[in-house]
Amino acid sequence: MLCKALKRCFRTDSVDSFVHRFQQIHPDKPCPSTPTVYRYIDLGLLPLRNYDLPIKLRRRVRSGRQTHERLNKTILGTSIDERLDVVNQRLSVGDWEDDIVKGKQVANKPAIITLIERVTHFEIMVKIPDYHAETCKQTHQGILDSYGSEHFRSIAFDNSSEFSLLNQVKGTQLDFAHPYSPRERDTNENQNGLLREFIPKGKPLHAYD
Repeated sequence: MLCKALKRCFRTDSVDSFVHRFQQIHPDKPCPSTPTVYRYIDLGLLPLRNYDLPIKLRRRVRSGRQTHERLNKTILGTSIDERLDVVNQRLSVGDWEDDIVKGKQVANKPAIITLIERVTHFEIMVKIPDYHAETCKQTHQGILDSYGSEHFRSIAFDNSSEFSLLNQVKGTQLDFAHPYSPRERDTNENQNGLLREFIPKGKPLHAYD
């Protein structure tokens, strides 16, 4: 069942989601943990390859060596270093991570703004006609106004130029990650990776509603 689910096009499961759902539906049946399943795949005990697990292929072991120097890098607003402990520990709902999924790497082409709540993993995705800074600012203000700013205690953003006007957005605390530090928004990065299974890099987004 697991092998069929992960090889299905389009897949709706990861190893982790399949294992957890199986345990919920069949609590009386034995089921290996997620790390054990990955170990079985590495040992060749299941008819799956790492190629069938795109999330696993994107994982990298940190070397401890800093490849990008953070000095003299502009932070567009409040640094993520100042984020409250209640946010870092995911103790309550209302803190979000945000990014842009791009089709073509051209600023006047369509893109998708993705916001994901850190505790519930509820996600909002909005297609935008381009990813100029003004468009991103207006879209984010529209999201807060539409859903209600009371649901957004804080939002953590990438420190990229398309977000350079977001300090003008009203209704929430805006935190900006360090440059070249996607792990500081790991929930959003992981979810965008799943979205990339449907929308690969370089694929134009004009046809998507």
